[in-house]
Amino acid sequence: MLSNSLVELDRQHLIHPVAPYRAHEARGVTVIASGEGAYVRDAAGNRLLDGFAGLWCVNAGYGQPTIIEAINRQLQELQYATGYFHFGAETPIRLAARLAELAPGDLNRVYFTLGGSDAIDTTIRFIRYYFNALGKPEKKQFITLEQGYHGSSSTGSGLTALPLFHAGFDVPLAWQHRIPSPYPYRNPVGSDGPTIIAASLEVLKAKVAELGGPEKVAAFYCEPIQGSGGVIVPPEGWVKAMRDLCAELDILFVADEVITGFGRTGPIFACEHEGIVPDLMTMAKGLTSGYLPMGAVMMRESVYSVIADASARSGMAVGHGFTYSGHPVSAAAGLAAIALYTEGGLMEQGRRSGEALIAGLKALEDHPLVGEARGRGMLAALEIVSNKNTKAKFDPSVKVGEKLFETAYANGLIVRAFGDGTLGFAPPLCCSQDDIALLLERTRKTLDDLLGVSEIRKAAA
Repeated sequence: MLSNSLVELDRQHLIHPVAPYRAHEARGVTVIASGEGAYVRDAAGNRLLDGFAGLWCVNAGYGQPTIIEAINRQLQELQYATGYFHFGAETPIRLAARLAELAPGDLNRVYFTLGGSDAIDTTIRFIRYYFNALGKPEKKQFITLEQGYHGSSSTGSGLTALPLFHAGFDVPLAWQHRIPSPYPYRNPVGSDGPTIIAASLEVLKAKVAELGGPEKVAAFYCEPIQGSGGVIVPPEGWVKAMRDLCAELDILFVADEVITGFGRTGPIFACEHEGIVPDLMTMAKGLTSGYLPMGAVMMRESVYSVIADASARSGMAVGHGFTYSGHPVSAAAGLAAIALYTEGGLMEQGRRSGEALIAGLKALEDHPLVGEARGRGMLAALEIVSNKNTKAKFDPSVKVGEKLFETAYANGLIVRAFGDGTLGFAPPLCCSQDDIALLLERTRKTLDDLLGVSEIRKAAA
């Protein structure tokens, strides 16, 4: 009865993010009631292995006592403190210092946000201020990657390069541009790493020239692994090559680690894979393991100094702020989550389980529906195709993504089923080897069940 009541209340009042509203009203909400470890239970009593960690974010798993205790303790001591007007609180100060210890190079300065989307908007404002302060106000053009995701705010959605986030919203804006993704599985130059890197460097140079040269371009954004675009893993060396070119061209390099941060790909930040230091770096999701909203922007000392010095010269504050920036309760959750990753063994657990996950998904490449298995650590995908030889996707009318999600759910597994049928995986780092084995078993059964659907079988044939 409670579940039916909630479904009706949801149908009448709650607007869901990234949902087809009328279709959602007709379908009704799936209510998640509780969670423990790598598993959740829905309101109907079904226990499901959460192969997507909520929304790429519950890195530590559900019900971690130390995070919950830290939140409760902070709630008892101080429920809120503003960061405006020289005020502050202990937990955000300590969290900023801890992030500075963990981040690569001289990424020493931290600005807290509520999540990833407003972290991206924050970088845009800081970058504008930075180049204006340097006396280079003409550097206004921003470049991202096709199939990249950088939030769904009014400005950041234009840096996102997925049509869904543009339709009806009058974005991208005139100063927002993109170049092709490295996408080894479908790159026109082939799958050879050095060839892809060379092609990406040339296309970035060409785009910069098209926009009027380096003196017109402010920043290049990329995810170390493209998440919502289909978990696209660039060739080894690609990120470093692009970062080096940006430095050569005096273009700020922004690493979007909202998904890849906090052990998701192995190290605390994915930038460590290639030893790069971005000029700015965004994070969220795993920062608090999703227990409370929080994001952050980290910037190099050189970027911070330009902004700080310009503010001092003008005698004016830097006019960017959020009421809940550095919220003390969210910061307490962040400190506790990071302690679990770094001292509690979760990153090491994630590395071991990630090896099993990638190996198991690679073994599924023999399935008639799987074109490619790819990933790094606890971030992976299976690209589903109707023809393995031509790499053809299913016609959108088949709605293979919806069928994949519903079939997996019926098999006790939550995954991200992208519209084109790609299956995304981002399980909690706390997953045991048995959990990964179960995830793989249920994934194979889902693929087999899907192949048993006449519409799918016919299209695949």
